[in-house]
Amino acid sequence: RQSFSSGKPQRRVPVDLSISAAVGQTLRIEGAAANGATCNVESESPLEEARRHALTEEVLREQLGRLGNTVFELGELNASITGSPMIPLSVLGGLRRQMIQQLEESSATAPTRRIAETSALTALRATLPARVSDRGAEKQKERRPQLRVLCRSLLQLQNVLDAGVSSVMVDFQDIREYREAVATAHAASAEIFIATPRIQKPGEMGIFKALEKHGAEGILVRNLAGLRYFMNAGIRVVADFSLNIANDLTAQYLMDQGAERVTASYDLNREQLLDLVNATPPEWMEVVVHQHMPMFHMEHCVFCAVLSPGTNKHNCGRPCDDHVVQLRDRVGMEHPLTADVGCRNTLFNAVPQSAAEAIPQLLKAGVRDFRIEILNSSPTEISSIINLYRSLIAGGISPNQVWSKLKASNRVGVTRGTLEERRDPMAIL
Repeated sequence: RQSFSSGKPQRRVPVDLSISAAVGQTLRIEGAAANGATCNVESESPLEEARRHALTEEVLREQLGRLGNTVFELGELNASITGSPMIPLSVLGGLRRQMIQQLEESSATAPTRRIAETSALTALRATLPARVSDRGAEKQKERRPQLRVLCRSLLQLQNVLDAGVSSVMVDFQDIREYREAVATAHAASAEIFIATPRIQKPGEMGIFKALEKHGAEGILVRNLAGLRYFMNAGIRVVADFSLNIANDLTAQYLMDQGAERVTASYDLNREQLLDLVNATPPEWMEVVVHQHMPMFHMEHCVFCAVLSPGTNKHNCGRPCDDHVVQLRDRVGMEHPLTADVGCRNTLFNAVPQSAAEAIPQLLKAGVRDFRIEILNSSPTEISSIINLYRSLIAGGISPNQVWSKLKASNRVGVTRGTLEERRDPMAIL
């Protein structure tokens, strides 16, 4: 409603201008916008020598930057001014109007499209790196499996470290606790990764800066902004499930951006997950094998709305620090609700989910990086979860012993298979 009533564009497209001005020559302006629009305008008459006010870059920037209610805004301006030329402001105004007209006309022109004669997917996949050699694959399979654990409180972190886990991840609702978390992990000689929020808005870059300064070994990034920020900062990153790694092309793209590993999407069932692993170098993949599946991620904060007289994160008093909230469904199941450092809420399924039955096949395919995500388990439960998966990975127990002892749902991903019907019940997790 605001964008229509104001008549002004809410998002603008930057235009970079290159300008040439010299005495005895015409003024030339070339422009290129981020949306592909271009302009090329020139004054009708050569520029004369200035008697009083010579043309400057500041004048050009001021006059040509007046783009009014158009979708364009002035980006970079590179001016080459030779001698002391002068140009009337009225002429500059006319050139600006020509420039705007050309930009608008060229941006309205539909881009040229080409229909691929052969499969575009085949062509895209041809750009992917070849699978590792048999020798390299065997080397990957010889690598000792790594079981990482994501914790959601300092107490859980200590329990996990006491269980001898050497690589941990933390996802807290109070950003101030990360400093202690890093110190605790380092005191136990464990590496630690901090998780970013799943959603990052332009005005929230302070969260990234706060995460950066705590000295963790790496960051579990959950959005593309975080990937770019921490890569530019020279910090190790692992791409999490929310970046939707459901095929080899997406995995390749994120690895090309600098990810150390990528986490398989929760949209994949067991067969689709194995297809992804077989289509990519297995050392790229990290698979979450135990978790409470996130069902909703909300901008609305239930803690603030129900448990606080405040209206937002600035005046709510942080009831999420002291209260436990669960949402009861129509069958009486109580699903845990958590807040993140950006005060957004996630609703988790009350029943834990285990991908234990897929682990032997994943190990056979060369995957060596597995993750357990703790939600609200007690210290005894945490120890049991870790020991069961350790035994499974080591081949000491069977997959069904794991999920049955943990009373977990025996499945991979959010569905049993969204893309095809499977008639064999043994093929479904």
